[in-house]
Amino acid sequence: MLELERIYWTRVALRLANAAATIWLAAAVVFSFHPNTVHTTFGTGGPAVSDILRAMFDGVLEAITAPALAMLALVATALFLRFRDVRRRDPVRRFTRQQRREGMARAGGQCEMETGFSRRCSRPAEHGDHFYPWSKGGSTSLQNFVAACSRCNRGKGARIPSPAQQARLERRRRAYVLSEDAVRVGERRELP
Repeated sequence: MLELERIYWTRVALRLANAAATIWLAAAVVFSFHPNTVHTTFGTGGPAVSDILRAMFDGVLEAITAPALAMLALVATALFLRFRDVRRRDPVRRFTRQQRREGMARAGGQCEMETGFSRRCSRPAEHGDHFYPWSKGGSTSLQNFVAACSRCNRGKGARIPSPAQQARLERRRRAYVLSEDAVRVGERRELP
């Protein structure tokens, strides 16, 4: 659970930092057009249009340098994480019939995902879903198998579940799973 928590909060922090850098960049562009921030030194004659445009361009360029560098660093970090996720992917994406049969039997044929107020979904399970998404390096194993109805499976998509969602699912599983080993959920494949 600690690994999932670390990964989840790292991705949340990266999204928040990206949003902050985008706002910073937009604000820098807007404020660079403020009359007090445009530094102009023109000769004795009236300023030429090209001089005014060059001064505005230089002001915008000066204002966006720091936020653009910050955004570039964030994009590089996101690309690095995505590259590691691709390297971590399990070569087998689909669950075997045996894994699917055992996972559905463990869930009692009912969806294991949560609906409003953190309660278990009451619809019948139709899909075997990777709790930790396959595209993000989730393994195709029985520990990472979650029985899901089509609505919950589509709603979750390829998002990494929060540590709180993982803890709630494990707590709900204790009510209908006998083996303590089968209660644990989520497994990430190690880098080769």
